[in-house]
Amino acid sequence: MISKSIVNVRYAETDKMGIVHHSVYPIWYELARTDLSKQAGFSYAKMEEVGIMTPLVELNCKYYSPAYYDDDLIVTATVSKLSPVKIVFSYEVYREGSDKPINTGYTVHALVNKEMNPINTKKLYPEIYSIMEKMMN
Repeated sequence: MISKSIVNVRYAETDKMGIVHHSVYPIWYELARTDLSKQAGFSYAKMEEVGIMTPLVELNCKYYSPAYYDDDLIVTATVSKLSPVKIVFSYEVYREGSDKPINTGYTVHALVNKEMNPINTKKLYPEIYSIMEKMMN
């Protein structure tokens, strides 16, 4: 399953040169990851309600070409790896109308309870784990 989120670059997201600041891409990753979760039928808000937290433990971001103010972009997200205690999301950012990514990245999230202790989601929340499996490529 792949989500596709549309982003129009806002002026506030650019630097003095009109280029999107590097710190904005992870924010767009979050947008796409949230859209993917909703598309799968189980939002982040619902996960937190049942007691599953997903703190970020690693972020990787590669820049190939810049995005500029008022560009229309597509940010994709998918689950690339999953274990009962960890989930990895992969992202690609495209300029609308292009099939060549201008940015790629991934984030690694632990699956923990509200006390921030690792949990075995496959054992404790098999229905939710099944939904996460459906989000894989």
